Parts: sequence; structure tokens; C-alpha cells
Amino acid sequence: MAGLKSLKKRRRIQVLGGAALALAVAVALIGYGFRDGINLYRSPTQVAEAAPAPDEYFQLGGLVKEGSIINRDGVAFDFVITDGAVEIPVAYIGRDPRPDLFKEGQGTIAKGYFRDGRFEAQNLLAKHDETYMPREVIDTLKDTGVYQDPNS
Repeated sequence: MAGLKSLKKRRRIQVLGGAALALAVAVALIGYGFRDGINLYRSPTQVAEAAPAPDEYFQLGGLVKEGSIINRDGVAFDFVITDGAVEIPVAYIGRDPRPDLFKEGQGTIAKGYFRDGRFEAQNLLAKHDETYMPREVIDTLKDTGVYQDPNS
């Protein structure tokens, strides 16, 4: 009888140990899968206050500054994103052409890296229609007092 209790106890410990190991492997695999999938949003003010590491991929949002779009070779171009308080120069280095609704004075979100005082955008998100602006950009502009409701 004593050997049977010891065997049950040992088996229970083995099952719990195996479950803990499986859980640790699952958490590690999920973390590995999300390593590039989590893109933090930042405003120009947040980037100026605490510059991210050069290898950190994130989203930068705000308004495209009037008169700041400069075309380069191919689909590449430069522009400035502002939240009304801080301006960040952006170089679009992606492969896709500029979105049709990407214009000066409109809200946009650029995805890429901040290196050497300039944001290198690999992807751009522009508004869907004349009244749309990404929620994050609206919140940023409201925080700096620049936002004007298009319906007013």
C-alpha cells in the first residue's frame, strides 16, 4: 500500500511538472510570434521627449505639415509629421506608391524606425475619406490643442 501512494504522488508531480513545462513553452512561442507584431503608437512630442532605439519598429502619427512633401526618385518622398507642438522629418522608403488620399494638412500614421533624428517610414496609412482621421491622431492633436472638428 505504501508503494502505491508513493507512485500516485510521483505521477501527480510528473503531470504537474509536464503541464508547467508545456505552459512555459507556449508562453515563449507566443512571445516569439509577437516580437514584431506589437507596434506602439507615438506622437511627435513623445518621440522628441524620449527617442526610441534605432531598431524599434513603431507607429508615428500626426498631421502632414503644409508644404513639406518633397518627391525623390521612384516612389520615395520626404515630408514632416507634426502634432502642432513638435515636427518630425519623415523619409518614406517603402515600396508602394503614395496613397491617393495622402495630402498635406491631413492625418496620417507612418510605420517604421526613428534613426539619426529622422523617421524612416516603410508603410503609410492615410485617411479613408475627407472626414476620416485615425483616432490616435485625433487624441494627439486634442492633447496639443491643435485639433479642429471638421463638422464644426
